[in-house]
Amino acid sequence: MKSWERALSVLEALCERGQATGHGWTLDTELLPPHQQQVNALENQGLVELACREDRAELSALEGRPVRWAARLTLYGHDTLSYGQSRPRAEPSSGNAGLNRQLVELIPSQMAALRVFVGLTGRLRVPPADGLAEQVRTASCDHGIKRWRLYLTPGQMESVAYGLWLHRMTGSAAEANRFAREYGVAHIPSPAE
Repeated sequence: MKSWERALSVLEALCERGQATGHGWTLDTELLPPHQQQVNALENQGLVELACREDRAELSALEGRPVRWAARLTLYGHDTLSYGQSRPRAEPSSGNAGLNRQLVELIPSQMAALRVFVGLTGRLRVPPADGLAEQVRTASCDHGIKRWRLYLTPGQMESVAYGLWLHRMTGSAAEANRFAREYGVAHIPSPAE
């Protein structure tokens, strides 16, 4: 699990447990010490607020026991959680097969060409495949390998090949050639079309 995925899971846990308590705080009895350490790290990023002495005293009175540690999301933590939950999760390969989707990793220049293509929706005679614009909008970037990750249906793959073919016809062939080489999909128009 990547560090941002761990951070999101901790933020989710804090949010759920804080809502369940009614006062918004997640208490020391609700998180294991390793998770508390992760929360402490998220505090340094401004995503989490740790209870001060006065807050812990109020929580102790509410709980009827000493509360030594409590945390809740800041406004930035809530927004980070909302944003993170709106992004698609990486799907396991077995799940992709059932959904008839394939993992596609695009280099930045391919992604830039694809963004231009889906941005022309409404102006093209052959529009992007259904759902492709959403896949492009929500694609995640693996900064370690500098690749944009999308999970595409066969129809969306054909549509990407078409978009890269348009890019080829107006400039660079490298993006379309690379896509054809890596995924075996290329757009080759016939004269009848």
